[in-house]
Amino acid sequence: MPHPDTSPARAAAPAPAAAHAPGLSPALTLVFAIACGLCVANIYYAQPLIGPISDTLQLHAGLAGLIMTLTQLGYGAGLLLLVPLADVVENRRLIVGALAGAVVGLVGIALSGSAATFLAASFVVGACAVAAQVLLPFASHLAPEATRGKVVGNIMAGLLGGIMLARPFASIVASALGWRAVFWVSAVLMAALIAVLWRALPERRPHASVGYARTMASLPGIVWNTPLLRRRGFYQGMMFSAFQAFWTAVPLALVHEFGMGQRGIALFALAGAAGALMAPMAGRLADRGLTRPATGVAIAVALASFVLGAVAMHYRSLAGLVAAGILLDGAVQLCQVLNFRSLFMLAPELRGRLNGLFMTFIFICAAVASGIAAAVYAFHGWSGLCLLGGGYVALALLYYATEFKRGAVPAAGRAA
Repeated sequence: MPHPDTSPARAAAPAPAAAHAPGLSPALTLVFAIACGLCVANIYYAQPLIGPISDTLQLHAGLAGLIMTLTQLGYGAGLLLLVPLADVVENRRLIVGALAGAVVGLVGIALSGSAATFLAASFVVGACAVAAQVLLPFASHLAPEATRGKVVGNIMAGLLGGIMLARPFASIVASALGWRAVFWVSAVLMAALIAVLWRALPERRPHASVGYARTMASLPGIVWNTPLLRRRGFYQGMMFSAFQAFWTAVPLALVHEFGMGQRGIALFALAGAAGALMAPMAGRLADRGLTRPATGVAIAVALASFVLGAVAMHYRSLAGLVAAGILLDGAVQLCQVLNFRSLFMLAPELRGRLNGLFMTFIFICAAVASGIAAAVYAFHGWSGLCLLGGGYVALALLYYATEFKRGAVPAAGRAA
């Protein structure tokens, strides 16, 4: 497969000095996992609170999806503009600076008195939450190649746990103290995390930095010359769009169809968090060279989850809906870890940019899906939502089928 840089000289360059780091201790791995989880949780706190937030801010039901869309668009902007800096500037300072920005944004959300100020602060929080996507390739630099999938899987378990636990945490705090308290608590957690990471993380200065302007100018060439990046990005973009569609609409469905309050929504989301347990297993499958078949299984399970979700709602089966959520979450997390492990086996000096490009596409897809999902549910109900989510997954499955054509990119087997 072609090297994703734009210069033959760079293709022959040695791996960065960080590749010779002594590795990750279990304690530091835990710090990375917790930090990633806390960072990315900021994107999802508002998801189960769309109803009360839109009521307070006087947003129409059809526009309620903007509450998630602006945060995710901010995350996409941060992925494209800030994450590539991991290949340019000292990583610990970049992470701490992003977390400081997140504190400012979270305080802005908590104090917001209008939809405009809330959405602007949400964009800032999303942009700064990309600290998690600097931490993940940082950890892969410290991990030996033979166990990189395991390390990435363990840290992804923390990140995915943050995604899944953010919703029940937000629901429980909001039911007791109101939705603004969720963001005050998160601001305090981010401030504490800054202090911990400044002491715990080693310094990592990128090898032979070419500067921010040249780094950004290299992005189109990396996309063009890396078919693995394009394929894996499309898989996860569609899978994550389905994930966002489900979790944006399901709190509304639980209220309208089952009469649940915030505590009931919290318990539902907590059950869905079981899907994060797939992350360590995915890393081990990738280390054994099973990336391609495991990817196919993940996409097929995600499609089956929407079929189950539609049937469960038809028969008013809460247990069936919970099962659909667990299957979808597990499938999305399995696919994500497999994708990350494949990409992190490519050029070490490009990991920040590869990660930024990969995640930018995913969160642009997710932002669009969040905005569409609320409107689809408002006008077409749960059946329309399941068709939307299932359609995203079906596109991923159709593209996956092209892996088996003669001359297709070996997106799983050899790259991983």
